[in-house]
Amino acid sequence: MAIRFKGFSTINKYKKFTLTDYELVKRDLLNHFSIREGQLPGRPDFGTKLWNFIFEPSTTDIHRQIKSEVERIVKYDPRINLNDIVISTDENGIILELVVTIIPNINPQVLELKFDEESQTVRYL
Repeated sequence: MAIRFKGFSTINKYKKFTLTDYELVKRDLLNHFSIREGQLPGRPDFGTKLWNFIFEPSTTDIHRQIKSEVERIVKYDPRINLNDIVISTDENGIILELVVTIIPNINPQVLELKFDEESQTVRYL
């Protein structure tokens, strides 16, 4: 398969910084979810509001708002189609299970993200 997307990341890398295809798209999505809305200089609408929902009660309305926010973030990246979202909580945060298709692939991938209030990070599980 030919490389369709090529980029770089220095996170957890020591010599080889190149990321391609699926790994690059995953890193870009994680970076977007890691930025709280309003923290990027000059782009106050960039980032996510998901951190505001961490200790909210697990109600239908809150889940609807979380789903809407995830859909908004994923729409920023034209390489990703969001197929499904499963929302759950734990004692320190929110866990999102995203079923996505990375274009031009046709096989859906499951990405599990954890927003952890204690460590103030989002990471893949």
